Amino acid sequence: MGWWRNLAGSLALAGTAAALALGLPALDDRLAAARPLTPGRPYHVGAGVHLVPPAGALLDVARARPARRTGTALFLLGPVRLAVVVTPFGRDLAAAAARLREKITAQRGSQVTGVEQPYRTDAGVPGLAGGYAGADRIGRYLVLVVGGLAVEVTVSGHDAELRASLDRVDAAVRTLTVRPRR
Repeated sequence: MGWWRNLAGSLALAGTAAALALGLPALDDRLAAARPLTPGRPYHVGAGVHLVPPAGALLDVARARPARRTGTALFLLGPVRLAVVVTPFGRDLAAAAARLREKITAQRGSQVTGVEQPYRTDAGVPGLAGGYAGADRIGRYLVLVVGGLAVEVTVSGHDAELRASLDRVDAAVRTLTVRPRR
């Protein structure tokens, strides 16, 4: 009689495990990974870095990680991706730009294109901007260094979609403000 109880208990546990294994991924797929943002409202990326996302952008909540000394955010404009990454950095702007170029070229099939240009946010934060191309996407990048932080901004998409979004993206990036937290 005892082995029947063991069998019933084992089957119940196996059924529960199967329900969890199949049910949780299905539930996860149904939850939205991207959420709309309030138009015109600054978003805190992390470490005191804020920007006003482009109108109509969605925030990929699975990739948003605001923290006291670091931060990441991924904004989606249809197929166009705007990523902002904030990290502590103790060197100058040229070193930060070299680090970002290295990250870009480390991606299979990606290369930096053209010459970097000086850039300045509306708050007066200086940076360097450039372009890159990958296997199936093109993009732009910007790097800023202020208050012991490097702020890396990349935007990428397919040619037509990216070109259609660049004015909105540039307007958003120009709103970047950095108030490092102590």
